[in-house]
Amino acid sequence: MDSYLEKNFGEVKAKNSSEEALRRWRKLVGIVKNPKRRFRFTANLSKRSQVRAIQRSNQEKLRVALLVSKAALGFIQGIAYSVPEEVKAAGFDIDADELGSIVENHNVKKLKGHGGVEGIANKLSTSVTTGISTSDDLLIRRKDIYGINKFTETPPRGFWIFVWEALQDTTLMILGVCALVSLIVGIATEGWPKGAHDGLGIVASILLVVFVTATSDYKQSLQFRDLDKEKKKITVQVTRDGYRQKISIYDLLAGDVVHLSIGDQVPADGVFISGYSLLINESSLTGESEPVNVSTENPFLSSGTKVQDGSGKMLITSVGMRTQWGKLMATLSEGGDDETPLQVKLNGVATIIGKIGLFFAVITFAVLVQGMFTHKMKEGSWSLSGDDAVEILEYFAIAVTIVVVAVPEGLPLAVTLSLAFAMKKMMNDKALVRHLAACETMGSATTICSDKTGTLTTNHMTVVKTCVAEKIQDVGDSVSSPISDIPDFSVRLLLESIFNNTAGDVVKNKDGKVEILGSPTEAALLEFGIKLGGDYHAQRQASDVTKVEPFNSAKKRMGVVIELPGGSFRAHCKGASEIILAACDKFIDSNGQVVPLDETSVNYLSNTIELFACEALRTLCLAYKEIEGEFSGASAIPSEGYTCIGIIGIKDPVRPGVKESVAICRSAGITVRMVTGDNINTAKAIARECGILTDDGIAIEGPEFREKNEKELYEIIPKLQVMARSSPLDKHTLVRHLRTTFQEVVAVTGDGTNDAPALHEADIGLAMGISGTEVAKESADVIILDDNFSTIVTVAKWGRSVYVNIQKFVQFQLTVNVVALIVNFTSACLTGSAPLTAVQLLWVNMIMDTLGALALATEPPNDDLMKRAPVGRKGNFISNVMWRNIFGQSLYQFIVIWYLQTSGKEVFQLIGSDSDIILNTLIFNSFVFCQVFNEISSREMEKIDVITGILKNNVFVAVISCTVVFQFIIVQFMGVFANTFPLTWQQWFACIAFGFLSMPIAAIVKMIHVGSS
Repeated sequence: MDSYLEKNFGEVKAKNSSEEALRRWRKLVGIVKNPKRRFRFTANLSKRSQVRAIQRSNQEKLRVALLVSKAALGFIQGIAYSVPEEVKAAGFDIDADELGSIVENHNVKKLKGHGGVEGIANKLSTSVTTGISTSDDLLIRRKDIYGINKFTETPPRGFWIFVWEALQDTTLMILGVCALVSLIVGIATEGWPKGAHDGLGIVASILLVVFVTATSDYKQSLQFRDLDKEKKKITVQVTRDGYRQKISIYDLLAGDVVHLSIGDQVPADGVFISGYSLLINESSLTGESEPVNVSTENPFLSSGTKVQDGSGKMLITSVGMRTQWGKLMATLSEGGDDETPLQVKLNGVATIIGKIGLFFAVITFAVLVQGMFTHKMKEGSWSLSGDDAVEILEYFAIAVTIVVVAVPEGLPLAVTLSLAFAMKKMMNDKALVRHLAACETMGSATTICSDKTGTLTTNHMTVVKTCVAEKIQDVGDSVSSPISDIPDFSVRLLLESIFNNTAGDVVKNKDGKVEILGSPTEAALLEFGIKLGGDYHAQRQASDVTKVEPFNSAKKRMGVVIELPGGSFRAHCKGASEIILAACDKFIDSNGQVVPLDETSVNYLSNTIELFACEALRTLCLAYKEIEGEFSGASAIPSEGYTCIGIIGIKDPVRPGVKESVAICRSAGITVRMVTGDNINTAKAIARECGILTDDGIAIEGPEFREKNEKELYEIIPKLQVMARSSPLDKHTLVRHLRTTFQEVVAVTGDGTNDAPALHEADIGLAMGISGTEVAKESADVIILDDNFSTIVTVAKWGRSVYVNIQKFVQFQLTVNVVALIVNFTSACLTGSAPLTAVQLLWVNMIMDTLGALALATEPPNDDLMKRAPVGRKGNFISNVMWRNIFGQSLYQFIVIWYLQTSGKEVFQLIGSDSDIILNTLIFNSFVFCQVFNEISSREMEKIDVITGILKNNVFVAVISCTVVFQFIIVQFMGVFANTFPLTWQQWFACIAFGFLSMPIAAIVKMIHVGSS
């Protein structure tokens, strides 16, 4: 079966499946009882086509706007604009439509006509330096005039919509018609109420199935809605009332001043205030991949686009549904998530079994009708009475119900149920799943490529060692003198470098306390600068920043050029120690003199870097260069000829529990590799502390890795445990080789914008929730909310749990399918009647479908899951172990029911007119209890102990309890509707005993050794 599924349904991958593949598998699904329910949680391909059409339209609109604005620039002298009265009354001088037209059409002339960015800010009653005032009255007026930053979403579907969709089931509709005809014929022949019992029994069963199904589906939809809300939680940095602060993207208003840095999402439409080298990727809005340079000449920023490079400040002009992104999101929100490979494969299983079931149903109906006519021929009667019509109708209902039972509609839906349950629980464990497929794929992961900083370490950085002016010192906690005996010239340059060459900021919060903003590395340096007695704001005011080159993981450096008070220029750079040191030809000696770097001093500094790194410190080198002559913003920052100021050693301790988590991964067959931009000695020290680097493992640097040919890579990669000084391209190359050459299932962590390609390439992309940029989060499948490696291990455990739970449910459901089909078919062929009626089969269908999925697909993970080998890329979903359990249980159940059919009357001494209905009740009751105990046995596919931990799963206990209670009510009190007869306590004991015996049988079957694949 697995080869058939792989051939026909294997095209859909966990990530990046083509639309053609998604369309093709749906065509292959032949028998679908309820398309609305079956395909509810799959991608809406038509909506996606609409999104692409909007993107093309935006691209064309921007192109035309650019041409028009260029053409009009020389001709239009001014603009005629009158402010609406309600806008004036609210205290503003420009309305939302006018603002929207400026940014949407990239209208430079209109912008200038309103006085440029400053003019727009004044008309919005805001300031480009202090931002908006947060007085309640002004905020309310601002919201009334310009709206809020929320998108129109499709309203949540109510419970009755799900009831209506559950009623769309084709087989249930046919049964409904059967019930109606049965009611009419029954009442016509036997009168009310006796003639209505059969019809009402089917109606009641249909309603029960519909309401239980709808309740389950409705709860799932609520879980997905909660998860969607979590996915959309984005914070932005704004200046309000003169203070820089973080707010939710949904609290953003027109007039807000927003700070942007690499990897941020532009949160609303607006205009550029100031910044450096701001490159914007507009592909999400226009489909155009080429980044756009935003500056005072091209100041327009559109919501939903991403900051690819640089930093800047923007003024918000339009929010929410007034932005192009808002209109796009309203369409995209209905696009849905791609279906997962398991969903697709189980749709294939449902199709195969559905076809078999349909064949058996037709044969069963034909055999039953033929049996009735044969019986009538023997009696010599050719006419059909009302009773005969009711009987044929009952046969037809049985045939339809066989299809109901045979088509396992619950299989693909069990995947969704299990994933929804797991995703909700994973949220509590600090992991936000963005794509459904990531849950199940993570269960097959064989390799985790992890970052070091913030994932394996705490990301709480402090400067603990320095080497300045040829003197290595431990940084003390004393605020007055963290380091001593350093020449003033060196200290002055050190502070100038720290405070000017930074992406961080030192601000005062509302309470008047000093707050350091920026990445942990920047915060550690700024804190060190303040400890040295430096004044951040005085340093910034003493010189003008002419050009900034933000840090990126490819160059591993950051640079800035400042204009000094005398009009001269000075460049500062910092970054990876050995890279910056290689760009230096001078250094400051112990006397504070600038001297040339000779071999001795280079060796001294290189040894210092190595010394710091071997102590697991992150090392940074700071350097400067005097620039002769003029320097403009268009010029490139020098890349060599620098003077080394000093080496900084930053401590970033290993997170508690990481070593244990790495050990768990190793016992689970998952290889953990560290991929970091840090120095190789720092990386090796941390990797050994975490238990990643072993004696036979290889640690390599990115530049060396890049030089290897295919043959060398084939030999190195299996032993590779640490890659230091890696670029994003190195990470991407490693992931690609692991996936294609070695057929590994790869999970990759990332936090920066440059990690996006590797996150996209990996089977599971894991972005960091705290340190990760919005670009990284959008490329990822799972967001690790606490940036902790231990959480990644939890995700792997949940992934395995999802996979195993669905296997358990499939095993359970296929057993019920096989037995129900064979029993009714063989009975119809051999005895001319079916022991299980339509109502009984509907109840069995509910036990195995909705209730079975609830019980087995929501089993929480246990620690044993991480003691077995991963499934990997080539593992068969329906394993030999499952086939063994299915055939073993099916054979036992079939023997029990066949024994009752052939010898039941003698064994239970059934005589009289009620003997047939009592026997059929015994068969029905024994069959249901076989399923109850089989459900318990299915909790473990290979272990004999299936009771341990059962009480911890409240859902499982509730489902089993409800099944037993309802079964008792159906048998004892609902005989008229369910065609049952009240049983004695001895008969009940026998039925339960037959069911219970399936557990020791299951234990014996589990002892039969079969291959795992």
